[in-house]
Amino acid sequence: MNAHGVTPADGDGGPALFRLVRFWSRRWINSASEEQTGETRHVQHILAVEAVDTGNDATEEATVGTVAHQLGLDHSGASRIVKDATKAGYLTRASSEFDRRRASLQLTAHGENLLAGSRQWQRRAFDELTVGWDDYDRRQFASYLKRLADELGV
Repeated sequence: MNAHGVTPADGDGGPALFRLVRFWSRRWINSASEEQTGETRHVQHILAVEAVDTGNDATEEATVGTVAHQLGLDHSGASRIVKDATKAGYLTRASSEFDRRRASLQLTAHGENLLAGSRQWQRRAFDELTVGWDDYDRRQFASYLKRLADELGV
């Protein structure tokens, strides 16, 4: 029973999910950014390469609109992030094969390295968070997280 007199049901995942999101939303990205880029202020570079990689998986072509969708931003906010990541050497822009009015985004070798480092950091964070769990529980939890992300297209 909590402070409000409510007894949460077993498996009450909604509030638990949002507690985790709230807790990790600012903490993990700053740590990952500092480790991968040397500065916490380059968070947007990690977000950009992750969004472009996910967008390329989903649509075979990532655009500024893809980045906006993946990051939950408006087009102008995504455009600024893409411009900065391009200037930093993580992304390239080319004309879209499908619509010449749009730019197709691709990871550079530098962007691929940032993505690989980010994914390695994410795996290490998962391992550290679940270090006390048995292997079956870790694999099961990981499969549920992947399933949820895949079903949401993120």
